[in-house]
Amino acid sequence: MSAVLLAEDDEAIAAPLARALGREGYRVTVAANGPDAVDAALTGDYNLLILDLGLPGMDGLEVCRLVRRDASDVAVLILTARTDEVDFVVGLDAGADDYVGKPFRLAELMARVRALLRRRGGLDDSAIEIANVRLEPAARRVLIDGSEVILANKEYELLKFLMDRAGQVVAREDIMRAVWGDVELRGSKTLDMHMSWLRRKIGDEGSVAERRIATVRGVGFRFNAG
Repeated sequence: MSAVLLAEDDEAIAAPLARALGREGYRVTVAANGPDAVDAALTGDYNLLILDLGLPGMDGLEVCRLVRRDASDVAVLILTARTDEVDFVVGLDAGADDYVGKPFRLAELMARVRALLRRRGGLDDSAIEIANVRLEPAARRVLIDGSEVILANKEYELLKFLMDRAGQVVAREDIMRAVWGDVELRGSKTLDMHMSWLRRKIGDEGSVAERRIATVRGVGFRFNAG
């Protein structure tokens, strides 16, 4: 399990972001100021530091410099409300690997997190194979009974989210946050349309009892583990 240190003093951002990271399977620790972030990064075993530049106690750039000097293996993703290109360059020069501007879309942030962890070797790209469905994250490929099927981006993300949690009931709201970054879409037909397209492509339109992806009415969906 990848470990993420989230250095963010705004509770309105830190709390929901920590929950979202936890739902993705990451072990999350939150630091609310610069000195605590440095201490945690240098004494803990983290794969990724998500770092707000406007931390109290110590500027995020200084945190980045100190962490990069003494903990070179941890990836650093900067969160910043500063939109000037010079600030982005300064952050990268301080040792950051990437940055996301505020306000950010959760789906974009999660994609950046996955990319950084993959580059740093902190993300498991092992293939998942359940019920004759093989999902290969490294190649972003899906095979059904050995034959490749072509999925659109959201269909792939939806399938991976469910297969990563095979056997578990996943709430519609959690799916919308993870795949679309917007829980407000839960009342629309967006999820149901993509689920219908996904089921058609993976040959999952038979009887309800035979489906790999089960609908749990009033709650969400479950990818049957066996």
